[in-house]
This record gives sequence, structure tokens and C-alpha cells, in this order.
Amino acid sequence: MDEQPESPFESIESALQFVELLCDAIDETRAEIEQASAEAQPDRRQQALQLVSYNLAKLAMHMGTSRRILNDLRTLRRLFLQERSTKEDEEQGEAVEDARAASEIADSADGMGFD
Repeated sequence: MDEQPESPFESIESALQFVELLCDAIDETRAEIEQASAEAQPDRRQQALQLVSYNLAKLAMHMGTSRRILNDLRTLRRLFLQERSTKEDEEQGEAVEDARAASEIADSADGMGFD
């Protein structure tokens, strides 16, 4: 898991970063379309701009949902990896404690004259 991704979408972070950039672009485009729609005469062009604005709003909603899902996945992966590290640390800690206990037993046996 420590390998560097070869393409921009091999990690959750890079996908999340792309979705955030896409959300920013959608927001900018929506603002431009809404301004153009407000300035347009009531005709087919204004209706088309309103339809574009509506579809951009739907896309923004879907991208917001995607961003939350990616963020949740990133959080869950971090929790999973941290939990996994904690388990490995506990296992190593138990092994060290077992080695210390065995060493103490051996030391006390040597002190009692058991050879």
C-alpha cells in the first residue's frame, strides 16, 4: 500500500481531489450560466440556458454525493489501516512481554543454582 500510484485515479485521495476540482468548475459554470440566463431575452436561448443550469445543478448534487462517499472511504481506509497497525503493535508488544517473562524466569532459575 506504500507504492506510489502510476495513474491519477489509483488512490482515493487523487480521485477525491479530482472530484473537488470538478465541483469547483461546475460551480463557476453555473454562476456564468445563471448570469447569462438573467441577461437573455425570454426566448429559446433563455430556456436552453435554464435547462443547462438545471442539469449543472443535478451534476453538482451528484458530485457532492461522490465527494462524501470518497471522503467516507478515505476515512474508513485510514481507520482500517490504523487498526491493523495497532493489532500488529499489540502482537509485537505481547511477544516482547513473553520474551521478558522468559528471560526473568531464566535469570531467577540461574540465581537459584539450577543448571
